[in-house]
Amino acid sequence: MNTLNNVLFIDDEKHIRLANKQTLELADLHVSCHDCAEDALPLLSTEWPGVVICDIRLPEMDGLAFLVRAQKIDPHLPVILITGHGDVSTAVQAMRDGAYDFIEKPYSAERLVKTVQRALEKRALTLENRSLRRELEAHSAPGPRIIGQTPAMEHLRATIGQVADTGADVLILGETGTGKELVARSLHEHSKRRTRNFVAVNCGAVSETMIESELFGHEAGAFTDARALRIGKFEYANGGTLLLDEIESMPLRVQIHLLRVLQERSVERLGSNELISLDLRIAAASKVDLKQLADAGVFREDLYYRLNVVCLKIPPLRERREDISLLFHHFLLVAGHRYQQEVPFPEATQINALMAYPWPGNVRELRNLAERYVLLGSQCDWSLEKLLSGTEKGYNRNLQQQVDCFERSLIEQALAASNGSIKDVMVSLAIPRKTLYDKMRKHGLEKSNYK
Repeated sequence: MNTLNNVLFIDDEKHIRLANKQTLELADLHVSCHDCAEDALPLLSTEWPGVVICDIRLPEMDGLAFLVRAQKIDPHLPVILITGHGDVSTAVQAMRDGAYDFIEKPYSAERLVKTVQRALEKRALTLENRSLRRELEAHSAPGPRIIGQTPAMEHLRATIGQVADTGADVLILGETGTGKELVARSLHEHSKRRTRNFVAVNCGAVSETMIESELFGHEAGAFTDARALRIGKFEYANGGTLLLDEIESMPLRVQIHLLRVLQERSVERLGSNELISLDLRIAAASKVDLKQLADAGVFREDLYYRLNVVCLKIPPLRERREDISLLFHHFLLVAGHRYQQEVPFPEATQINALMAYPWPGNVRELRNLAERYVLLGSQCDWSLEKLLSGTEKGYNRNLQQQVDCFERSLIEQALAASNGSIKDVMVSLAIPRKTLYDKMRKHGLEKSNYK
């Protein structure tokens, strides 16, 4: 999340403007002062990166009238009102009408700075949410969306676009919960096969005795209990795409039959002598390294090389932390629509907790948390301590691992906020250049990935 530091200060008394400008500038804030509320309005917009401090008692347009006009420009712009003793009840009503806060005269410099800093944090979240919404709308084309701005996800989308219409078989590799079926569906929807069937089979969920019938189909009487003709998944997916998920679970004897289907592009139902020609794409997905399984003799090496025409690798969520906020907001919007609930947006501390957590359950775990947050709101406990307790996956890490994870997250956020500027990161994290480079090398971070 980018740090904002713009403050627009409105008061008709010059000495008050100068004193407060000095106070705020000492807190590293950029201050623009005005003696007339009406003159400040043209500076505001829905994307203005800052907050407004305005005295209630002003000649011509007063602070309350300014609040009404400012809210018409942006209802979520934080406006802080300065009040005299007799204006407190008026200011309280103004807060009910949308003002961010009020400060009663006389006030301390510390009170002023802390109120402004909280308002700036809220403004930063508002602008980030709007940016994320625009990003999500940019991915609103028909079909499944591969969401993410990291180089790995950009490369994945580009590869899908390049091979979608070639008809080549693909091997999709990724940990549990990374979205392998979503990638297969995206490949299908962006191809000329989109009007035909997309068929997904979880090889690990079908019993060994039934998987051949499930895939190849059977004729009536082919075996006991085969009372009627059954169309197999290969035949049903003809013209479209067949996803073989968890293909590492497929029995070796069935792997032999699959290899023949892939080579000859035809299938023979159990109990039949007739070959049925196939025109379909095979997408095979695995959460483990099939080459290692082949070397160990538990997966056919010839099948591995036949499937590995194009390999689409999905990075785990912990390796694409810059996408966590975007994904989480997407899942919030989806869950809000699904459950017809108002979508609550997280605070900065909650986003930091998401960024620091290792996500052993990957995108699926993040989506589940978003749904719980929409359904339970403030009752949903998702502090970093709670997440790290392993409630999602029994994931336990020692102290050093947790510290390393949090350190990497902070450096990643600083790099993203500064567009890869090492100088800016050094300032924001208050560390020497050599220390920063050492830590970036330790965590495998490259500044070029954040420009």
